[in-house]
Amino acid sequence: MGVQDLQKIRSVADYQFGKGVGAKFFSDDVRIVYSRNTGKIRHIYLGDDLLVTLRPTTGMFILTIAGAKHMISKVNPAPLWVRVEDFAEPFIAKGRSVFAKHVTDADQNIRPREEVIVIDKNNHVLGVGWALLNGPEMLSFQRGIAVKVRRGVSEKS
Repeated sequence: MGVQDLQKIRSVADYQFGKGVGAKFFSDDVRIVYSRNTGKIRHIYLGDDLLVTLRPTTGMFILTIAGAKHMISKVNPAPLWVRVEDFAEPFIAKGRSVFAKHVTDADQNIRPREEVIVIDKNNHVLGVGWALLNGPEMLSFQRGIAVKVRRGVSEKS
């Protein structure tokens, strides 16, 4: 892994999640795995944990549960989070979508189609997915899906 590649993934993280996130999220000991077909960056690991996958079509990161937990622990305040009420927690942990009426708080900087981390009232990660609404809409809407959850913490791999 070259210094250039580490700088590249940190720059993408800064763009996607906010200025300064890249250096906090990707320490010097991350491992970059490259695509066998294209030779481009594909996955970033910390130890045995896959943190993110770099989506080739958009050049943006797809967070894993391990990546979301790492983000919450290393970046303060964490970016692009959605907090839900207690009632919805078990459903989201199983990978179900987040409905707007169950959102109790959300990062005001969220825009539709962005990667988001779904958390409970104690900032524990419940799932990861992509936003269908922006942050203020998630709080004001009482109908519809706010986050399409891609993976919940209690789902089988």
